[in-house]
Amino acid sequence: MQLRADRVSLDGPHGTVLPSTSLTVADGELALVHGEPGTGVTAFGLALAGRLRPTTGTVTIDDHADEAKLRSLVAVVDAPGVSEPDEALSLSVVVGEELALAAQPAGAADVRRWLTTHDLAPYADTRFERIEPALRTRLLAELTATRPGVGALVLDRPDRHTSEVEEWAMVAHEHAERGLAVVVLTATVPVAALPSPPARIGQHDQPPPQQCRAEAGAEGEDS
Repeated sequence: MQLRADRVSLDGPHGTVLPSTSLTVADGELALVHGEPGTGVTAFGLALAGRLRPTTGTVTIDDHADEAKLRSLVAVVDAPGVSEPDEALSLSVVVGEELALAAQPAGAADVRRWLTTHDLAPYADTRFERIEPALRTRLLAELTATRPGVGALVLDRPDRHTSEVEEWAMVAHEHAERGLAVVVLTATVPVAALPSPPARIGQHDQPPPQQCRAEAGAEGEDS
């Protein structure tokens, strides 16, 4: 699967929300995207997922423009005001809601089992706002990735929770290794601190995404 944004922009009632931006990412690849605060970083992520219709440009999957398919295949993780959990809820409630969205059993016993399996049972009653940033990103990405049909993850500015890039970069890389197309939107962290050159909001010629999934031929050569 190839996800492609071609010169996507978005205008709002008071001017440009998202300047024209292009990006291409495929299965097993990780693309970092950087934009200064206020440049429509979240809007770009929502456009990639078919949640916002761009003013100009197109977003396609395998060269086909299909908003319904985008919404089913591309999931946005932790977007403020969209998919970000209510900070006042307990971890157990958030996990239950995410399990339900993933069409998995989400009763009290199911939530306890999930928390126990992931060594999180002691934090069941902890307010979500108090969950450590690394754990927050990991569990939200993992739960979102289990939704039926999801082939791409868009992590919305995990750098707003922590300055430790490695904490969210590892999570993103792991999901790309498993075969998902992964996009990480960033705005707070300095570009120089990112693990690879990012695509830039407002630009069309972008660096290639990082290939994270080993190709079958390469695996055979190593064995």
